[in-house]
Amino acid sequence: MRAPTPFDLTGKRVWVAGHRGMVGSALARRLPAEGCELLTVDRDRLDLRDQRAVDGWIRDARPDAIVVAAGTVGGIEANRTRPAEFLYDNIAIASNIIRSAAETGVGKLMYLGSSCIYPRLADQPVAEDSLLTGPFEATNEWYAVAKVAGVKLCQAYRQQYGHDFIAVVPTNLYGPGDSFDLASSHVISALMRKIHTARAEGGSVEVWGTGKPRREFMYVDDAADALVFLMKTYSKPEIINIAGGEDISIAGLAALIADVVGFDGPFHFDDTKPDGMPRKSLDGSRLAELGWNPRTPLREGLVRTYRWWQNLDEEVGAGVDPEGR
Repeated sequence: MRAPTPFDLTGKRVWVAGHRGMVGSALARRLPAEGCELLTVDRDRLDLRDQRAVDGWIRDARPDAIVVAAGTVGGIEANRTRPAEFLYDNIAIASNIIRSAAETGVGKLMYLGSSCIYPRLADQPVAEDSLLTGPFEATNEWYAVAKVAGVKLCQAYRQQYGHDFIAVVPTNLYGPGDSFDLASSHVISALMRKIHTARAEGGSVEVWGTGKPRREFMYVDDAADALVFLMKTYSKPEIINIAGGEDISIAGLAALIADVVGFDGPFHFDDTKPDGMPRKSLDGSRLAELGWNPRTPLREGLVRTYRWWQNLDEEVGAGVDPEGR
């Protein structure tokens, strides 16, 4: 039977799959305020690509609710050079968890999609019903295909069996827990690292592309709050965007990060590198109508992120493993 709305998290056992990642760790910070029991498992104990292992862990842990925030992620270069990984890993993770949740009668499941599932040239801001109305952006199509498969699997289990499985689509996120490895990082963490290094060592900062594309960004702790809000209040087959952040050009973003870091040197925009989508901003009107809006301005979020990364660098330098292992 489909669970009623609202879904009260009080006293529930909630598994956050991917709790070490940026979104998962933000959820791990946010969920205890709901009076629920947080369930986690490290990837060295459970390979989410292994169906039998996932089945066994869910049966033993008995979660009442699951948030699927796990996945193989990265920026344009990671997507370009590791297409098989991005496609296989993300399809396997989604299908294994969603199937096991259905088989074991988990009361609620939330699957995190990605804004890259929308068409490259979708009308802006991108509304939920534009899904699959045009081709993907080529630089991240492998990840997009896998994420669409996860969304559709949630919808299929809801339609065929009545499970309360929902899919949400966050806008571009940043904040504590993000990767600052240039081989796999997203735009904010990559720019922050490059600008920080240039401030310390001198020289210019290389920025991929023309700097003209525009992106919307939301602080990850705001997104975690939205996820909890939707977990409790949303129960429909249609996907819903988590949006309402600030829209800015990549050049403007670089300048803003430079101000936060304290860098006043030059930028070099390498237009031989791909820009990605010309603009990517999501329509957050459905979420706003339900009564939720983000609270953290972009500059404030960047300041918090930079402070977190600097503290993390100090901990790693002192021999502390950032993943707590």
